[in-house]
Amino acid sequence: MLEFARLLGDPVYVAQSGVPRGDGRPVVLLPGFLAGDRTLAVMRGWLGRLGYVPAGCGFVANVDCSDRALERVEAHVNDLHRRHGRRVALVGHSRGGHFARAMAARAPDRVSHAISLGADLRGVIGVSVPTLAAVAAVRRGLELTGRMRAQQCFTSECTCAFARDYCRSFPTDRVRLTSVYSKEDGVVQWKGSVVPEADCVEVTGSHVGLAFNRKAYRAIAAALARPELEG
Repeated sequence: MLEFARLLGDPVYVAQSGVPRGDGRPVVLLPGFLAGDRTLAVMRGWLGRLGYVPAGCGFVANVDCSDRALERVEAHVNDLHRRHGRRVALVGHSRGGHFARAMAARAPDRVSHAISLGADLRGVIGVSVPTLAAVAAVRRGLELTGRMRAQQCFTSECTCAFARDYCRSFPTDRVRLTSVYSKEDGVVQWKGSVVPEADCVEVTGSHVGLAFNRKAYRAIAAALARPELEG
């Protein structure tokens, strides 16, 4: 699978397979819950070979308060937007997809494409029972360390700025939203990934595997190649 991901970015293979080349657009990669930037290193290398300018968001482990984490994402988006003089694309895996949706809704003037891989886009906790237990443990840790900005942090009742942006109507007239999902996903309930405001693409494979899935990579390339809407 990793070899295929490398092959997908090879110029000769790209020319023969119809995988669209990148246009130099900056792309911020957002890892999933409990994961860090390194978990998307293969995707980052592939996007670079394809012709984009990929960047991480500085996450060692995606376990912080959502509001604080989104502020970090916004800082990276603002920096790339300023340096490149164009809107930025976002690709988020699992919880990273929540940030992609919220960031695009918050700043459609700076975000051109938002691509979600295996994320519940209807609610933030449409996940399996074991994952809910992990979420509860992280929430308890945030509470004990005083890093919660709202009493309902890490719940569907949170009222922070992230939650408001995540729940607001998505600006489909300004940002292209794509949701890639698998019915074999054992972590996130796949039905939550199918939303009317997104171009929904079904692939096969596991939840974690979406970060390396060749069908998901093709869907990402196709989504990024779509011309941006007026910002």
